[in-house]
Amino acid sequence: MLDKKVVKLLNQQVNKEFYSAYLYLDFSNLCYDQGLDGFGSWYKVQAQEERDHAMLFMQYLQNNGERPVLKTVDQPAVTPATVKEVLLEGFQHEQYVTSLIHDLYEAAHTVKDFRTMQFLDWFVKEQGEEENNADNLVKKYELFGDDPKSLYMLNSELSARVYAAPSLVL
Repeated sequence: MLDKKVVKLLNQQVNKEFYSAYLYLDFSNLCYDQGLDGFGSWYKVQAQEERDHAMLFMQYLQNNGERPVLKTVDQPAVTPATVKEVLLEGFQHEQYVTSLIHDLYEAAHTVKDFRTMQFLDWFVKEQGEEENNADNLVKKYELFGDDPKSLYMLNSELSARVYAAPSLVL
């Protein structure tokens, strides 16, 4: 039986992950609008990952006898105008999601919910990778983004990203 506060936070995380997917789809649309299909594709894959994260949280709740509570997913709150702003907002958002995972982990630790902590271990690692990827995109853009040829090359590099479903065993 899961602690009520942990269940509440797990359900909130489901909604936050779906929000992240919406946010990244919005970023993808902006990139496509600006003719940067590689950036658009990269964020579309990112949205798929976030959707799958939400599904993993839902499955974990179900596996522990809890019913996931789905709430309305808010429209993205940020409206970046440039690709550079998209990249910066994406990095900040990943830092925010990391803080949510840490809060959830801390709540599970407080009630000695070791099963949930073990489940969250994958997300702690995943968030480290997500922050690193977002930070690297910002750095690459800052190095090359103002040069059209370099931006074209970076756009081409990003278009090579393919979706891979998470390999977390529940």
